[in-house]
Amino acid sequence: MWAGDLARKEVLRFAVSCRILTLMLQALFNAIIPDHQAEAFTPPPRQVPSGPVDRLVEGLLSGLSHWDAEHFLFIAEHGYLYEHNFAFFPGFPLTLLVGSELLRPLRGLLSQRSCLLISIALLNSLFSVLAAVALHDLGCLVLRCPRQAFYAALLFCLSPANVFLAAGYSEALFALLTFSAMGQLERGRAWTGGLLFALATGVRSNGLVSVGFLLHSQCRAFFFSLMVLNPLKQLVKLMASLCLSVVLLGLPFALFQYYAYTQFCLPGSARSIPEPLVKLAVDKGYRIAGGNEPLWCSWDLPLVYSYVQDVYWNVGFLRYYELRQVPNFLLAAPVAILVAWATWTYVSTHPWLCLTLGLGRSKNSKTLEKPPSGFLSPQVFVYLVHAAVLLLFGSLCMHVQVLTRFLGSSSPVVYWFPAHLLLDQEPLLRTLETVPWKPVAQDFPPVQEASRNPIMHLLYHWKTCSPVTRYILGYFLTYWLLGLLLHCNFLPWT
Repeated sequence: MWAGDLARKEVLRFAVSCRILTLMLQALFNAIIPDHQAEAFTPPPRQVPSGPVDRLVEGLLSGLSHWDAEHFLFIAEHGYLYEHNFAFFPGFPLTLLVGSELLRPLRGLLSQRSCLLISIALLNSLFSVLAAVALHDLGCLVLRCPRQAFYAALLFCLSPANVFLAAGYSEALFALLTFSAMGQLERGRAWTGGLLFALATGVRSNGLVSVGFLLHSQCRAFFFSLMVLNPLKQLVKLMASLCLSVVLLGLPFALFQYYAYTQFCLPGSARSIPEPLVKLAVDKGYRIAGGNEPLWCSWDLPLVYSYVQDVYWNVGFLRYYELRQVPNFLLAAPVAILVAWATWTYVSTHPWLCLTLGLGRSKNSKTLEKPPSGFLSPQVFVYLVHAAVLLLFGSLCMHVQVLTRFLGSSSPVVYWFPAHLLLDQEPLLRTLETVPWKPVAQDFPPVQEASRNPIMHLLYHWKTCSPVTRYILGYFLTYWLLGLLLHCNFLPWT
């Protein structure tokens, strides 16, 4: 009932429905609620859209261009002109640029900004839908419990990070590349998975952490092969593979840093910049190429990314631990509790597996004969460590309010563990096991729709759901909706 094409089609249908609803609601909220005058990056005023199509696009999609989305739009339109632009990796701006170029035949009707806004709406909707399908396939491979994989993919469609999967941010593309890379690695396609992980590193810096999946996979294969193959030969092969994995995933990051070095640290690197953008740099104190050499150019390892995060965003160890940031810690608390709870549940269930870093064999012979499926499967170990590392780093070294989208676009555990809780503690879901899943007519009523979508089934029977179900779905739906309401009107959010 829960596996195969039917489940995948339902995930695809639900993801598309959620994407359409997201775009409609952001347009509605942006139209009826005045934008807050926030202290955010604002490029010089563009030419006011004169055509009716431009005005329509701006009215419908401008809610997707707020906060950090303006940075991505600026980079896609002008390139990396300012030093602080290098906090944003080039993968997503390049994708937007390709999308806008595909709309070039419509340039007579659309301005460059309109093309970019349409690219954001279409591409991020596509990436989010494909990411949901990729998460479902990954869950089937890792969890070996089709129902949990199905529930998790449906929960991803209602992600608390929803607005960032729709707006002009890199989260949707990163989630697609990361989940797809994990799936390829689970299928034994290490080279394909490594390439996708490398592409993800070109989209977001936390893609570097994904090297752990490659290293763990290679170490596990090494230990399992010791008993039948030449240990020395396998050790040499392992060391070569580990070095190659680190180089492969680090290459996009290194090339990006080198590009920044050529722009700001080498003589003769200045280029022509439009006067309004120069004036903005002077007014705001932004550094542009061709001026005084930045401090980071003289470092032994000149990393512009670290410098920008430090100087422009005040990112660093425990820097965000201030009394005035308490509201932001409260915003991030639900996802932090969720991942911490998942970690404790898994570690307390598999202490020996965790002590041996997922490389040792269980002491329980029964476990060897039939390892547990679902979230408590031994295969989940490396994904749990990944989530825990991201949580620890995000809590201690980042602006803590970004934890929701940081984890929601990077870790399957954010969706696997709630799916595990729903399946384990929600009696209503057990009744669905006895209901055959048949294709329904296109004009099916809401109750019939709920019978093929367990999450909708729970929502239709909210009053009879268990407390755990209410907490999980309440959190997902509240953040799903509030994100659209606040973010799309320049109001503070996660």
